[in-house]
Amino acid sequence: MDKPVLPDYGGACISNIVPALLDGSVEPPSWIPSAAIDTGQVVLLVLDGLGWDQLQERKHLAPTLASMVGGPITSVSPSTTATALTSIATGLAPGEHGVMGYRVAVDHEVLNVLRWTTPVGDARKRIDPHAFQPHPAFCSQRPCIVTKAEFVSSGFSGAHLAEVRFHGYRVPSAMLVELRRSLKAGEPFIYAYYDGIDKVSHEYGLGEFYDAELQAVDRLVAEVLSMLPRDAALVITADHGQVHVGNNIVDPHSDVMAHVSFQSGEGRFRWLHARPGRTDALLEAAQAHHTDTAWVVSRDQTVDEGWWGERVTDVARQRLGDVALVAHAPVSFGDVADSGPFELIGRHGSLTAAEMFVPLLVGEAR
Repeated sequence: MDKPVLPDYGGACISNIVPALLDGSVEPPSWIPSAAIDTGQVVLLVLDGLGWDQLQERKHLAPTLASMVGGPITSVSPSTTATALTSIATGLAPGEHGVMGYRVAVDHEVLNVLRWTTPVGDARKRIDPHAFQPHPAFCSQRPCIVTKAEFVSSGFSGAHLAEVRFHGYRVPSAMLVELRRSLKAGEPFIYAYYDGIDKVSHEYGLGEFYDAELQAVDRLVAEVLSMLPRDAALVITADHGQVHVGNNIVDPHSDVMAHVSFQSGEGRFRWLHARPGRTDALLEAAQAHHTDTAWVVSRDQTVDEGWWGERVTDVARQRLGDVALVAHAPVSFGDVADSGPFELIGRHGSLTAAEMFVPLLVGEAR
Protein backbone atom coordinates (compact mmCIF):
# COMPACT_ATOMS: atom_id res chain seq x y z
CA MET A 1 0.00 0.00 0.00
CA ASP A 2 1.15 3.55 -0.73
CA LYS A 3 1.66 6.06 2.07
CA PRO A 4 -0.85 8.88 2.53
CA VAL A 5 -0.33 11.90 0.30
CA LEU A 6 0.13 14.67 2.86
CA PRO A 7 -0.72 18.27 2.00
CA ASP A 8 2.21 20.46 0.94
CA TYR A 9 1.25 23.28 3.28
CA GLY A 10 4.60 25.01 2.78
CA GLY A 11 4.46 24.85 -1.01
CA ALA A 12 2.12 23.89 -3.84
CA CYS A 13 -1.13 23.61 -1.91
CA ILE A 14 -4.58 25.11 -2.39
CA SER A 15 -4.16 27.03 0.89
CA ASN A 16 -1.42 29.12 -0.72
CA ILE A 17 -3.23 30.25 -3.88
CA VAL A 18 -5.12 33.28 -2.55
CA PRO A 19 -2.16 34.73 -0.61
CA ALA A 20 -0.05 34.44 -3.76
CA LEU A 21 -2.69 36.30 -5.80
CA LEU A 22 -3.77 38.93 -3.26
CA ASP A 23 -1.03 39.47 -0.70
CA GLY A 24 1.57 41.74 -2.25
CA SER A 25 4.02 41.02 0.57
CA VAL A 26 4.19 37.34 -0.40
CA GLU A 27 6.77 36.35 -3.00
CA PRO A 28 4.86 34.64 -5.85
CA PRO A 29 5.69 30.92 -5.85
CA SER A 30 7.15 29.29 -8.93
CA TRP A 31 4.28 26.78 -9.16
CA ILE A 32 1.82 29.55 -10.08
CA PRO A 33 2.36 30.55 -13.72
CA SER A 34 3.45 34.16 -14.08
CA ALA A 35 0.41 34.98 -16.23
CA ALA A 36 -1.69 34.83 -13.05
CA ILE A 37 0.57 37.28 -11.24
CA ASP A 38 1.45 39.85 -13.89
CA THR A 39 -2.08 40.82 -14.81
CA GLY A 40 -4.70 43.47 -14.13
CA GLN A 41 -7.62 41.14 -13.39
CA VAL A 42 -7.84 37.57 -12.13
CA VAL A 43 -10.76 35.16 -12.06
CA LEU A 44 -10.17 32.29 -9.64
CA LEU A 45 -12.60 29.52 -10.61
CA VAL A 46 -12.93 26.57 -8.24
CA LEU A 47 -14.32 23.48 -9.96
CA ASP A 48 -15.53 21.37 -7.08
CA GLY A 49 -14.45 17.74 -7.39
CA LEU A 50 -12.06 18.00 -10.36
CA GLY A 51 -9.07 15.87 -9.39
CA TRP A 52 -5.81 16.00 -11.31
CA ASP A 53 -5.74 12.25 -11.92
CA GLN A 54 -9.28 12.21 -13.27
CA LEU A 55 -8.49 15.14 -15.58
CA GLN A 56 -5.32 13.51 -16.91
CA GLU A 57 -7.23 10.34 -17.73
CA ARG A 58 -9.75 12.40 -19.74
CA LYS A 59 -7.64 15.11 -21.37
CA HIS A 60 -9.17 14.21 -24.73
CA LEU A 61 -12.57 15.25 -23.34
CA ALA A 62 -11.31 18.60 -22.05
CA PRO A 63 -9.19 20.27 -24.75
CA THR A 64 -9.55 23.75 -23.22
CA LEU A 65 -8.38 22.68 -19.78
CA ALA A 66 -5.64 20.55 -21.36
CA SER A 67 -4.31 23.59 -23.22
CA MET A 68 -3.87 25.70 -20.08
CA VAL A 69 -0.50 25.97 -18.34
CA GLY A 70 0.14 24.65 -14.85
CA GLY A 71 0.17 21.34 -13.03
CA PRO A 72 -0.92 19.42 -9.95
CA ILE A 73 -0.96 20.80 -6.41
CA THR A 74 -2.24 19.25 -3.20
CA SER A 75 -5.51 19.67 -1.42
CA VAL A 76 -5.70 19.70 2.38
CA SER A 77 -6.62 17.12 5.01
CA PRO A 78 -9.27 15.85 4.82
CA SER A 79 -9.79 16.24 1.08
CA THR A 80 -13.34 17.44 1.50
CA THR A 81 -15.23 20.53 0.38
CA ALA A 82 -15.87 22.17 3.75
CA THR A 83 -12.23 22.05 4.80
CA ALA A 84 -10.71 22.73 1.39
CA LEU A 85 -12.86 25.72 0.45
CA THR A 86 -12.12 27.28 3.84
CA SER A 87 -8.40 26.82 3.26
CA ILE A 88 -8.67 28.35 -0.22
CA ALA A 89 -10.59 31.38 1.06
CA THR A 90 -8.58 32.05 4.23
CA GLY A 91 -5.16 30.96 3.03
CA LEU A 92 -4.80 28.87 6.19
CA ALA A 93 -4.23 25.21 6.95
CA PRO A 94 -7.09 23.39 8.71
CA GLY A 95 -5.26 23.33 12.02
CA GLU A 96 -5.52 27.12 12.10
CA HIS A 97 -8.98 27.78 10.67
CA GLY A 98 -10.56 24.85 12.51
CA VAL A 99 -12.97 23.53 9.86
CA MET A 100 -11.70 20.00 10.31
CA GLY A 101 -14.07 18.15 8.02
CA TYR A 102 -17.56 17.76 6.62
CA ARG A 103 -19.07 16.48 9.87
CA VAL A 104 -17.29 17.95 12.89
CA ALA A 105 -17.62 17.21 16.60
CA VAL A 106 -18.79 20.28 18.54
CA ASP A 107 -19.56 19.81 22.24
CA HIS A 108 -20.57 16.15 21.79
CA GLU A 109 -22.78 16.99 18.82
CA VAL A 110 -21.88 16.49 15.18
CA LEU A 111 -22.19 19.59 13.01
CA ASN A 112 -22.79 19.04 9.30
CA VAL A 113 -20.73 21.99 8.11
CA LEU A 114 -22.16 22.25 4.59
CA ARG A 115 -25.77 22.18 5.78
CA TRP A 116 -24.93 23.84 9.14
CA THR A 117 -27.19 21.43 10.96
CA THR A 118 -26.90 19.02 13.87
CA PRO A 119 -29.24 16.08 14.57
CA VAL A 120 -31.67 18.54 16.19
CA GLY A 121 -31.87 20.80 13.10
CA ASP A 122 -30.65 24.21 11.94
CA ALA A 123 -27.64 25.21 14.04
CA ARG A 124 -27.05 28.79 12.89
CA LYS A 125 -28.42 30.30 16.11
CA ARG A 126 -26.63 27.87 18.44
CA ILE A 127 -23.30 27.60 16.59
CA ASP A 128 -22.33 31.01 15.23
CA PRO A 129 -20.56 30.51 11.87
CA HIS A 130 -18.36 33.58 12.42
CA ALA A 131 -17.24 32.33 15.82
CA PHE A 132 -16.73 28.79 14.54
CA GLN A 133 -14.31 30.08 11.88
CA PRO A 134 -13.23 33.64 12.77
CA HIS A 135 -10.38 34.22 10.34
CA PRO A 136 -10.94 36.71 7.49
CA ALA A 137 -11.22 35.52 3.91
CA PHE A 138 -9.23 36.75 0.93
CA CYS A 139 -6.52 38.58 2.90
CA SER A 140 -9.16 40.82 4.53
CA GLN A 141 -10.26 42.16 1.16
CA ARG A 142 -13.91 42.21 0.03
CA PRO A 143 -13.82 40.69 -3.45
CA CYS A 144 -16.65 39.80 -5.80
CA ILE A 145 -17.87 36.23 -5.19
CA VAL A 146 -19.85 34.43 -7.91
CA THR A 147 -21.45 31.33 -6.41
CA LYS A 148 -24.74 29.42 -6.29
CA ALA A 149 -27.56 31.65 -5.05
CA GLU A 150 -28.68 29.11 -2.47
CA PHE A 151 -25.24 29.23 -0.84
CA VAL A 152 -25.19 32.98 -0.23
CA SER A 153 -27.00 32.93 3.13
CA SER A 154 -25.83 29.52 4.32
CA GLY A 155 -24.06 28.93 7.59
CA PHE A 156 -21.03 27.56 5.78
CA SER A 157 -20.75 30.70 3.64
CA GLY A 158 -20.94 32.71 6.86
CA ALA A 159 -18.04 30.67 8.20
CA HIS A 160 -15.66 30.82 5.23
CA LEU A 161 -16.86 33.77 3.09
CA ALA A 162 -17.67 36.48 5.62
CA GLU A 163 -17.53 40.14 4.54
CA VAL A 164 -17.46 39.51 0.78
CA ARG A 165 -19.74 40.79 -2.01
CA PHE A 166 -21.95 38.01 -3.30
CA HIS A 167 -23.31 37.63 -6.82
CA GLY A 168 -25.54 34.57 -6.76
CA TYR A 169 -26.49 32.45 -9.77
CA ARG A 170 -28.84 29.50 -10.27
CA VAL A 171 -27.72 28.02 -13.61
CA PRO A 172 -24.34 28.01 -15.38
CA SER A 173 -25.42 30.56 -18.00
CA ALA A 174 -26.20 33.01 -15.20
CA MET A 175 -22.73 32.41 -13.76
CA LEU A 176 -21.25 33.47 -17.07
CA VAL A 177 -23.36 36.64 -17.11
CA GLU A 178 -22.24 37.52 -13.58
CA LEU A 179 -18.60 36.95 -14.50
CA ARG A 180 -18.92 39.08 -17.63
CA ARG A 181 -20.51 41.92 -15.67
CA SER A 182 -17.84 41.77 -12.97
CA LEU A 183 -15.02 41.81 -15.50
CA LYS A 184 -16.55 44.78 -17.33
CA ALA A 185 -16.89 46.58 -13.99
CA GLY A 186 -13.13 46.29 -13.57
CA GLU A 187 -13.12 43.98 -10.56
CA PRO A 188 -9.44 43.16 -9.94
CA PHE A 189 -10.14 39.77 -8.34
CA ILE A 190 -13.20 37.57 -8.82
CA TYR A 191 -13.77 34.28 -7.03
CA ALA A 192 -16.15 31.88 -8.75
CA TYR A 193 -17.38 28.47 -7.66
CA TYR A 194 -19.03 25.69 -9.68
CA ASP A 195 -20.12 22.36 -8.16
CA GLY A 196 -21.36 20.33 -11.13
CA ILE A 197 -18.48 17.84 -11.35
CA ASP A 198 -18.72 16.99 -7.66
CA LYS A 199 -22.50 16.53 -7.78
CA VAL A 200 -22.35 14.26 -10.82
CA SER A 201 -19.52 12.19 -9.36
CA HIS A 202 -21.39 11.68 -6.09
CA GLU A 203 -24.57 10.51 -7.76
CA TYR A 204 -23.22 8.64 -10.81
CA GLY A 205 -19.56 7.86 -10.15
CA LEU A 206 -16.76 8.20 -12.68
CA GLY A 207 -18.50 6.85 -15.77
CA GLU A 208 -20.26 8.36 -18.77
CA PHE A 209 -22.18 10.97 -16.75
CA TYR A 210 -18.92 12.22 -15.28
CA ASP A 211 -17.37 12.37 -18.74
CA ALA A 212 -20.34 14.34 -20.07
CA GLU A 213 -20.13 16.83 -17.21
CA LEU A 214 -16.39 17.29 -17.72
CA GLN A 215 -17.04 18.09 -21.38
CA ALA A 216 -19.70 20.63 -20.35
CA VAL A 217 -17.31 22.19 -17.85
CA ASP A 218 -14.60 22.43 -20.49
CA ARG A 219 -17.00 24.40 -22.70
CA LEU A 220 -17.83 26.60 -19.69
CA VAL A 221 -14.14 27.33 -19.17
CA ALA A 222 -13.76 28.17 -22.86
CA GLU A 223 -16.61 30.70 -22.50
CA VAL A 224 -14.90 32.33 -19.54
CA LEU A 225 -11.61 32.56 -21.43
CA SER A 226 -13.39 34.14 -24.39
CA MET A 227 -14.78 36.97 -22.23
CA LEU A 228 -11.51 37.89 -20.53
CA PRO A 229 -10.18 41.39 -21.27
CA ARG A 230 -6.69 41.57 -22.72
CA ASP A 231 -5.00 42.14 -19.34
CA ALA A 232 -6.76 39.37 -17.43
CA ALA A 233 -6.17 35.76 -16.45
CA LEU A 234 -8.28 32.77 -15.45
CA VAL A 235 -6.95 30.54 -12.68
CA ILE A 236 -8.53 27.09 -12.32
CA THR A 237 -8.26 24.91 -9.25
CA ALA A 238 -10.35 22.41 -7.28
CA ASP A 239 -10.92 21.34 -3.71
CA HIS A 240 -10.39 17.57 -4.11
CA GLY A 241 -10.51 14.67 -6.52
CA GLN A 242 -12.77 11.60 -6.52
CA VAL A 243 -12.77 7.83 -6.03
CA HIS A 244 -15.40 5.51 -7.51
CA VAL A 245 -16.64 3.59 -4.46
CA GLY A 246 -20.03 2.33 -5.57
CA ASN A 247 -21.60 -0.02 -3.03
CA ASN A 248 -18.30 -0.92 -1.35
CA ILE A 249 -19.46 0.15 2.10
CA VAL A 250 -17.56 -1.21 5.10
CA ASP A 251 -19.19 -1.04 8.51
CA PRO A 252 -16.67 -0.71 11.34
CA HIS A 253 -16.23 -4.11 12.99
CA SER A 254 -18.35 -4.87 16.06
CA ASP A 255 -15.13 -5.22 18.11
CA VAL A 256 -14.34 -1.64 17.13
CA MET A 257 -17.82 -0.27 17.73
CA ALA A 258 -17.83 -1.70 21.25
CA HIS A 259 -15.40 1.11 22.15
CA VAL A 260 -17.10 3.89 20.13
CA SER A 261 -19.29 6.61 21.60
CA PHE A 262 -20.13 8.27 18.27
CA GLN A 263 -18.65 8.95 14.84
CA SER A 264 -17.88 12.10 12.86
CA GLY A 265 -16.07 12.85 9.62
CA GLU A 266 -17.19 11.09 6.45
CA GLY A 267 -17.04 7.79 4.66
CA ARG A 268 -13.44 7.96 3.50
CA PHE A 269 -12.13 9.78 6.59
CA ARG A 270 -14.18 8.40 9.44
CA TRP A 271 -13.45 9.65 12.95
CA LEU A 272 -14.25 7.30 15.83
CA HIS A 273 -14.81 8.94 19.20
CA ALA A 274 -13.91 6.61 22.07
CA ARG A 275 -15.98 5.84 25.10
CA PRO A 276 -14.34 7.17 28.28
CA GLY A 277 -11.12 5.33 29.02
CA ARG A 278 -11.18 3.23 25.87
CA THR A 279 -9.02 5.20 23.44
CA ASP A 280 -6.14 2.71 23.45
CA ALA A 281 -8.49 -0.25 23.11
CA LEU A 282 -10.27 1.45 20.22
CA LEU A 283 -7.02 2.04 18.36
CA GLU A 284 -5.92 -1.55 18.91
CA ALA A 285 -9.24 -2.98 17.69
CA ALA A 286 -9.35 -0.70 14.63
CA GLN A 287 -5.80 -1.69 13.68
CA ALA A 288 -6.68 -5.35 14.08
CA HIS A 289 -9.68 -5.19 11.76
CA HIS A 290 -9.29 -2.36 9.23
CA THR A 291 -5.69 -1.92 8.06
CA ASP A 292 -6.51 -3.91 4.92
CA THR A 293 -8.65 -1.05 3.63
CA ALA A 294 -7.54 2.02 5.62
CA TRP A 295 -4.74 3.85 7.30
CA VAL A 296 -5.74 3.53 10.96
CA VAL A 297 -4.31 6.47 12.85
CA SER A 298 -4.69 8.16 16.20
CA ARG A 299 -5.44 11.84 16.61
CA ASP A 300 -1.95 12.41 18.03
CA GLN A 301 -0.34 10.71 15.04
CA THR A 302 -2.14 12.97 12.58
CA VAL A 303 -1.09 16.06 14.53
CA ASP A 304 2.52 14.93 14.92
CA GLU A 305 2.82 14.08 11.21
CA GLY A 306 1.50 17.46 10.11
CA TRP A 307 -1.80 16.39 8.54
CA TRP A 308 -3.41 19.67 9.66
CA GLY A 309 -0.48 22.02 9.16
CA GLU A 310 2.37 23.26 11.30
CA ARG A 311 0.06 24.75 13.94
CA VAL A 312 -3.03 23.08 15.39
CA THR A 313 -5.06 25.20 17.77
CA ASP A 314 -6.65 23.71 20.87
CA VAL A 315 -10.08 24.35 19.36
CA ALA A 316 -9.17 22.56 16.14
CA ARG A 317 -7.74 19.61 18.03
CA GLN A 318 -10.92 19.26 20.09
CA ARG A 319 -12.92 18.90 16.86
CA LEU A 320 -11.05 15.73 15.90
CA GLY A 321 -11.96 12.22 16.98
CA ASP A 322 -9.71 9.75 18.77
CA VAL A 323 -9.05 7.26 15.95
CA ALA A 324 -9.48 7.74 12.20
CA LEU A 325 -10.20 5.21 9.49
CA VAL A 326 -8.69 6.85 6.41
CA ALA A 327 -9.52 4.70 3.40
CA HIS A 328 -6.75 3.70 1.01
CA ALA A 329 -8.92 1.13 -0.78
CA PRO A 330 -11.97 2.20 -2.87
CA VAL A 331 -14.34 1.81 0.07
CA SER A 332 -16.44 4.00 2.35
CA PHE A 333 -16.95 3.42 6.08
CA GLY A 334 -20.59 3.29 7.05
CA ASP A 335 -22.33 5.38 9.70
CA VAL A 336 -26.13 5.43 9.95
CA ALA A 337 -25.96 9.05 11.11
CA ASP A 338 -24.14 10.08 7.93
CA SER A 339 -26.70 9.81 5.15
CA GLY A 340 -28.22 11.90 2.39
CA PRO A 341 -30.96 11.82 -0.24
CA PHE A 342 -29.17 9.14 -2.30
CA GLU A 343 -26.32 6.67 -1.99
CA LEU A 344 -23.01 8.25 -2.95
CA ILE A 345 -21.20 6.44 -5.77
CA GLY A 346 -18.18 8.72 -6.07
CA ARG A 347 -16.56 9.84 -2.83
CA HIS A 348 -13.60 11.72 -1.43
CA GLY A 349 -12.04 12.82 1.85
CA SER A 350 -9.05 10.51 2.17
CA LEU A 351 -5.37 11.07 1.38
CA THR A 352 -4.94 8.99 -1.77
CA ALA A 353 -3.39 10.56 -4.84
CA ALA A 354 -6.73 10.43 -6.66
CA GLU A 355 -8.31 12.62 -3.97
CA MET A 356 -5.38 14.82 -2.95
CA PHE A 357 -3.98 16.10 -6.25
CA VAL A 358 -5.93 18.87 -7.95
CA PRO A 359 -5.13 21.15 -10.89
CA LEU A 360 -3.68 24.65 -10.76
CA LEU A 361 -4.13 25.89 -14.33
CA VAL A 362 -3.90 29.36 -15.85
CA GLY A 363 -5.27 30.72 -19.11
CA GLU A 364 -5.30 34.16 -20.71
CA ALA A 365 -7.65 36.01 -23.03
CA ARG A 366 -8.27 34.36 -26.41
